[in-house]
Amino acid sequence: MPEALTKTFYIKTMGCQMNVYDSDYLAQRLMAMGMSPVDRPAKADFVLINTCTVRAKPEHKAATFIGRISQLKKHKPHLILGVIGCLAQHKGEELLKRFPAIDFAAGPREIEKIAELVQSGALGKRKILATSLDQPPPSLGIYNGYYKGKVTGFITIMQGCNNFCSYCIVPYVRGREVSRPPQDVIEEAKALIDQGIRDITLLGQNVNSYRWEEGGEIWTFPMLLKKVAGLPGLWRLRFTTSHPKDLSQELIDCFGELDNLCPHIHLPFQAGSDEVLKRMNRGYTRKQYMDLIQKLRLVRPEIAITSDVMVGFPGETRQDFEMTLDLIKLIEFDGLFSFKYSDRRGTLAARFEDKVPEQEKSERLQLLQTIQKDITIKKNKSLEGKEVEVLIEGPSARGKQLSGRTGTNKIVNFNCDSSMIGRLVNVYIKVAYASSLIGELREPLIESQ
Repeated sequence: MPEALTKTFYIKTMGCQMNVYDSDYLAQRLMAMGMSPVDRPAKADFVLINTCTVRAKPEHKAATFIGRISQLKKHKPHLILGVIGCLAQHKGEELLKRFPAIDFAAGPREIEKIAELVQSGALGKRKILATSLDQPPPSLGIYNGYYKGKVTGFITIMQGCNNFCSYCIVPYVRGREVSRPPQDVIEEAKALIDQGIRDITLLGQNVNSYRWEEGGEIWTFPMLLKKVAGLPGLWRLRFTTSHPKDLSQELIDCFGELDNLCPHIHLPFQAGSDEVLKRMNRGYTRKQYMDLIQKLRLVRPEIAITSDVMVGFPGETRQDFEMTLDLIKLIEFDGLFSFKYSDRRGTLAARFEDKVPEQEKSERLQLLQTIQKDITIKKNKSLEGKEVEVLIEGPSARGKQLSGRTGTNKIVNFNCDSSMIGRLVNVYIKVAYASSLIGELREPLIESQ
C-alpha cells in the first residue's frame, strides 16, 4: 500500500464489549502493518468506525459519526474511511450508497481482511462490501506491547448466536455460533497476562453454549473457564454474556470453586411476564429465571447480579409490565441495562402488530429506571463503612483521582498515586452513589508484576 497515505489510524468503537475486542484486534493488526494510532480523527490517514445495530439508538449514532468523517474527508481527500461491525453487516450496501465517502463496509466475520481492505482504499480501487458470515472467528493476533500499561482485557471465545430471540438482530449480523479452539483462547490469555493484564473477561453472545470437539474430547464452557482461571498471574476472571436457558449447575458451581472468578454475573431476563418471554422466544419462564438467581446466591451469597430488560415489546400489556417491575423488586439487581423496544428489520418481532405507543414506552422506561436506581443506591449504600478489594485500573473521570472496580464490578474512585495502577488494594468506602463509590485507600494487597 502507498506508505505516504497509511501512516496513522483512528478507531471509533460503538456498542458491546465484543466490538471493543474486535477494535483491539484490528488496532494490533494495523500496528503490525506499520501504522500508528492517533487520538483524533483529524490526525488520521485511516478512520475505522466499528458499529452496532442492536437497537435504533446506536444505529443513529453511527450514522451521525459517519457523516462527521465524511465532512472531514472533503478536506482530506486521501483519508480512508472504513465502516465495520454489525451495522455494516446489516446495512452495508445502504451505507455505501448513503455515504459516498465510505471506502469499504465489512461485517464482524470479515475483520481478518483488514490489510486487503485498507490497501484497496489507499489505492482508490472500487468500494468493497465484505459481509460473508462463513468465516471463523479471527485467529490469534497479539501485537507485543499493545496492552502495556493496561490492567483489563477481553477475549472473544466464540462468535454468533443460535437462539433467534424474536426481537434480536444478532444472529443475522454475527452469524451462527462458532467456538474458538480452547488452546487459542488459553494462549491469548497467556499473552495478555505476560503484558500485564490482570483482569480478563471472556466474551460471547452466549458463553454458556461454548463447545469444542477435537480428538474425541469435548470442551464445555465450565471446562474452559477452569483452565483459564488456573493460569499464573491472572488475578480476576469474568465472563459475559450468559443466557438463562443454558446456565448449568456446573457453571453456577464455578462461582464457589474458582477463587479468581469474580462474584458477578450478567444474566439478561428481558421481561418478567411469561407471555412476553414466550413471544420473545427466550426459552425460559419467570420462575425458572428466579430459581437460577436463588442457586447463584446459594453458591456465592455476595454475588452481584446485573441484567438487561426491555420495555414496550409488542403486545406488552400494563399487567405484563407490572410483572417486570415486580421481578425487579423481588430480585433486587445490582444494576440494569434498560431500554425501549425498537423494531429491527428482518426479525420476527418487527412483523408483530399491537405495537406499544412510543410515549407509553418512554413512561414505562422512566418508571422502571427510577425503581432500579433506588435499589442500586440501597445496595451500594450497604457498602459504606466497609473495606472492599479494588483493582486499580487508571485515572478516574472525577479528575485527579484513580479508579478501579471491585470483584462485584462496582466502580470505586479514590485519591491515590498513579504509580499504584495495576495493584490490588483495600479501599474504605466513605460515600456511595448510584453509579460509583467514593473511598479511601488503605493498603495494597498484591504488588504488580
